[in-house]
Amino acid sequence: MSERIVKPVLNPKADGTLLTVTPESAGWQYVGFQVVQLAEGQTLTRESGDQELCLVLLSGLANVSTREYTWEKIGKRMSVFEKIPPYSIYVSSSDRVEFTALTALEIAICAAPGKGTYPARLIAPEDVGVETRGYGNLERQIHNILPEQKEADSLLVVEVFTPDGHWSSYPPHKHDRDALPDESLLEETYYFRVQPEQGFAIQRIYTDDRAVDETLAVNNGEVVLVPCGYHPVGAPPGYEVYYLNVMAGPTRTWKFHNDPDHDWLMNKK
Repeated sequence: MSERIVKPVLNPKADGTLLTVTPESAGWQYVGFQVVQLAEGQTLTRESGDQELCLVLLSGLANVSTREYTWEKIGKRMSVFEKIPPYSIYVSSSDRVEFTALTALEIAICAAPGKGTYPARLIAPEDVGVETRGYGNLERQIHNILPEQKEADSLLVVEVFTPDGHWSSYPPHKHDRDALPDESLLEETYYFRVQPEQGFAIQRIYTDDRAVDETLAVNNGEVVLVPCGYHPVGAPPGYEVYYLNVMAGPTRTWKFHNDPDHDWLMNKK
């Protein structure tokens, strides 16, 4: 198995953790990611420390509190494949967040360096920008949970729904050079869900010089680490693919560079 794929544990840990990515485990500097699964009535507490967090309710309902704020009965979708925008909580550094599950609950915890600039806040579904991107079998649905136009110190968070037989993160693009205004350096995780669950997604990761050139078969519930290179995703016929992207780097802006060999697709409809 590729070292770029992080698999969930077969049974959640006592606190519900299914998988964990840290900068140390990934071998990079900025992005951390966890998926936690709670049973009804179970609680989860996290101290943000020197990180800022965006906690995305993948599915289920919860009461949530930080040191200064409380939100009750948040959540709406019971599956990511309902394709409605999620509820999320932004938590600054040096804060604390607690979830109490009102139903079975899945939470994605997105982390990156924080400076304590912004207070905790609820990101409700109506605050999430929804767009359709691409055309033909490049078409996909985007939920901009924490884009660069919204307040945060480091994090960029977005979820993508790729219909069966379609491609996304396409044409192939990269963001691995700190070379603004042309390109920004952003580490990225892809958290995949597939429906039906026995399916898989295809992700290729490659660099211009092909020093990195891998094609991955990614299963439901797995994370792919993308520290560099182009990274398109394909959904095989019969299987819908969802992924949650977390990005962070030295500058909080998403400026990507398309593979010149495939950039012509931007002008074809």
